[in-house]
Amino acid sequence: MTTEALFADLVGLQIELWNALDARLRAELGLPLSDCEGLRVIAMRETSRVNDLAETLVITVGGASKLADRLERAGLVARHANPGDRRSSVLRLTEAGISARERAAKLVDGELASRVDARLEQDERRVLAETLHKLRLRTADADPTTTKGTP
Repeated sequence: MTTEALFADLVGLQIELWNALDARLRAELGLPLSDCEGLRVIAMRETSRVNDLAETLVITVGGASKLADRLERAGLVARHANPGDRRSSVLRLTEAGISARERAAKLVDGELASRVDARLEQDERRVLAETLHKLRLRTADADPTTTKGTP
C-alpha cells in the first residue's frame, strides 16, 4: 500500500465515521458531533479553557471559542472566572451538559461498536489504536505548527 493510499483510507474512514456519528447524534439528541466532542473534552478535565478545546480537538482558537459560545448558548456549558488567570475563564458542564454528554457517549459507543469493534479482532483493534496514537504524537513532534491533540 502506498502512503497516498494509506492517507486516502485514513481520511475516508474518518469522514465516514464522522458522518455516521453526526447523523445519529443529530437525529437522537439534536446535537452535532462537533458539539458532543466539545462536551467530551470539557468533561475530561476538572477545568477546561477554550485553548484546551482548541489543542485537544486540533482546531483553531477561534473555532474553539465559537464552539464554547454555542455550548454556552445551549445551556450545556457555563463559563466561570479562572482563579489562576483573571484574563480567562474556565468551562464546566452544566447539569444539562453532563446529561447530554452521557447520552452522547452511549450513542457514540454503540455506533463505534457496530462500525469498528464488530469488524476487527481485539488484537487488530489494539494494534490499530496504538499505531494511530503513536503516529499522531510523532507527527505533532515533527511539526511545530501542529497542535498536539489527545483523542
